[in-house]
Amino acid sequence: MKRREWLGLAFATTLAPMAAVRAQTGGMVIFAAASLKNALDEIATDWSKSASKPMPRISYAASSALAKQMEQGAPADLFISADLDWMDYVDKKDLIKKDTRVNLLGNKIVLIAPRDSKATVDVKQGFDLAKALAGGKLAMGNVDAVPAGKYGKAALEKLGAWNGVKDKVAQADNVRAALVLVARGEAALGIVYATDAAAEPNVKIVGTFPDNSHPPIIYPAAVTKDAKSADAKAFLDHLKSLKARPSFEKQGFTVLIKSASSS
Repeated sequence: MKRREWLGLAFATTLAPMAAVRAQTGGMVIFAAASLKNALDEIATDWSKSASKPMPRISYAASSALAKQMEQGAPADLFISADLDWMDYVDKKDLIKKDTRVNLLGNKIVLIAPRDSKATVDVKQGFDLAKALAGGKLAMGNVDAVPAGKYGKAALEKLGAWNGVKDKVAQADNVRAALVLVARGEAALGIVYATDAAAEPNVKIVGTFPDNSHPPIIYPAAVTKDAKSADAKAFLDHLKSLKARPSFEKQGFTVLIKSASSS
């Protein structure tokens, strides 16, 4: 299968098309980083039932793609990014309500392999990632735009491994697409969030990147400037509450809101 074809297939199988999301009726619209899918689906379902509210319509994709869609006028009530850069981007474009912005979650990036792989990698300064690939591909989110890809490239550069593998990188549209490539054996290794690895039984973690090898991984959230749903702020408050914490922590996220209370 050609690279373009399997990247497209991976993308299509992990995220609902934007058109399908928009075609639904009722409820608020949330733009969220792809890596949040498992936790946020669970939280949204619980919130909808407990608050007797319509189920939110959630569009999952790379933070970069979502930010660009917002800039082009795509309707969203709440934006949750996988890094500070893309939240800063929409903030500078005056697309969010600044007083609602909050640093919600933390995460880690890990090196993964297919579940049956015998690969072992000691992720440290000067490690030979090219040797571990053994001629295979390294799946990553787009290293210039997708937060997980940017974190991964920064870590590989810091550890001295980037130049040896840069020509073997299979760049995907989002981190969940990169995850699928490894799960299907289309890539020998991949760099994803620890939470993504936890959500996919067909991969295993073979190494964890040191926190000091890349910028801090922070997920900010904010209500959008043109939010149409009155529920957006209430749902953001719920995400910050003790009720949402178990769903995030179960997937491996670090909750940064230490003073959260029930809502």
